[in-house]
Amino acid sequence: MAVIAESGSNPDVDLLYDINGLAKDAPHWFDRAMEFVGEYGLLVATVLLVVWCWWSVRRRGDGEVAPTMAALVWAPLAAAIAVLVNVPIRGFVERPRPFLTHQGLDVLVSGKTDYSFVSDHATITMAMGVGLFIADRRFGLAGIGLALAEGFCRVYMGVHYPTDVVGGFALGTAVVLLLSPPATALLTPVMKAVEGSPRVGWIMRGRSATVGVVPGGRTALESEERDLAA
Repeated sequence: MAVIAESGSNPDVDLLYDINGLAKDAPHWFDRAMEFVGEYGLLVATVLLVVWCWWSVRRRGDGEVAPTMAALVWAPLAAAIAVLVNVPIRGFVERPRPFLTHQGLDVLVSGKTDYSFVSDHATITMAMGVGLFIADRRFGLAGIGLALAEGFCRVYMGVHYPTDVVGGFALGTAVVLLLSPPATALLTPVMKAVEGSPRVGWIMRGRSATVGVVPGGRTALESEERDLAA
């Protein structure tokens, strides 16, 4: 299908050479570190950030927990959906990896034989970052920062054009935001049911927030404090 920025002088290819050129000047150990970070490290860090956000929300236990937890569950689900959406996009565009078209690139990861547009790594990390932002802005900003770092690493490694990364960012963001309203509408009642369950309610709230819930939505501790004040 259509070929994007495969030949001639253009900003996409120029930026590819500029960023990947940093790998040629860097020490070998730094390139190996970037290879691990770009291929696995930032993906793992993003997942751990989601877990950290869940733990933080669970410990706080303030306000409506269920909508926040629904947004947290939606983040990885949206990333998975975005990757599935990318399958036909890659097959339609059929853009070769940059090292197959352009000479002189320092490729840090071998064995990449699939198409280049759009980047799965950029799609996943940005979808998770935007999903986190919906749940908690502080964690979301950190997640988006990790996604931007992932995009830089993919170009640095010589396995993607900059526009592959930008396309991945756009795809991940679009899937999260467009499908967020129906997704959270479906997931929030599920999270409320989990919150009210005596067996798995700990997933939603810490022990101090779940012990002794009395009719009217107050905990036993809150009821006792109000009785003493009276």
